[in-house]
Amino acid sequence: MSARTRGAVIVLAILAALALVAAMIWYVMQLSESDSGEKGIETLPGHEVIAVKIDNVAAARPQTGLGKAETVYVEPVEGGLTRLLAIYGGELPEAIGPIRSARASDIELLAQYGRPTFVYSGAAAPVLTDLAAAPLVRASPSRTAGFYRDTERETPHDLFVDPAALPEPEAPPAVAPLQRGTAPAGGTVTAHHTTSYDAATFDFDWLARQGWRVSLDGSPVMTTEGDTITPRTVVVQQVEVTSTGPPDALGNRAPTVSTVGGGTATVLRNGGRFDARWFRPSPEAPTRFRTVDGTPLPMDLGQVWILLVPDE
Repeated sequence: MSARTRGAVIVLAILAALALVAAMIWYVMQLSESDSGEKGIETLPGHEVIAVKIDNVAAARPQTGLGKAETVYVEPVEGGLTRLLAIYGGELPEAIGPIRSARASDIELLAQYGRPTFVYSGAAAPVLTDLAAAPLVRASPSRTAGFYRDTERETPHDLFVDPAALPEPEAPPAVAPLQRGTAPAGGTVTAHHTTSYDAATFDFDWLARQGWRVSLDGSPVMTTEGDTITPRTVVVQQVEVTSTGPPDALGNRAPTVSTVGGGTATVLRNGGRFDARWFRPSPEAPTRFRTVDGTPLPMDLGQVWILLVPDE
């Protein structure tokens, strides 16, 4: 083989090696992006979760175990008050509560979480019928061990559960209901935000390197463990609410929240406010958020609070 031929072979080998390295770099970059094709956003595989219905009136606070929740939904209930639906998917606290009753809205909301364990204290007869047919692992005092009463609290704000005693969830969702990732460009610098229900007012104050400090009716939301609740992301999701549920003892009908479809939202993260829209085409589909110009708007890492607020 002549010197010229050997040189040509060497050059070709170098070019082939460079092409291989370039292909490997491209492949790794593709793996680092989400399946939505949007850089900086992760659409993670779903994981099994436990969902717990938690009391949120003044007599129930401070709650226990709320700081360990991945996601906390705030739902409107009778009398303009609110109740919490806390989602746990990682490290579980030693106790969670106070536990309260389920609502029809919980069934549709939890359909995007696969077949989760759903912890509640009871429900109206029509809701119990619907719960029996829903894709849920039901966990209530009449069905499951691990529930106990705190003798220092008054009924009905005294029921707690040891999550280690609960039945396991049966299946995760195909993908995580919420996307995680970096914030898009834009937004408005915001240090404070207020959202009100008929009989409850939430304030969110941005604390750098901590998150949004949550206050309810003028007092910071704390836990019995001493945690101050500071989610990294807060979503105010405008939803359709109808008063078609069973009435309570005072004749107030339970609001029923629709979380399938779409609407407007406000997303607070990284000390900023983003005007957004939300989309969820079916009960089993995850909820997705986009800015008004169509840019995907993921949640930050850490706890997320989602306030389901009646659409004006």
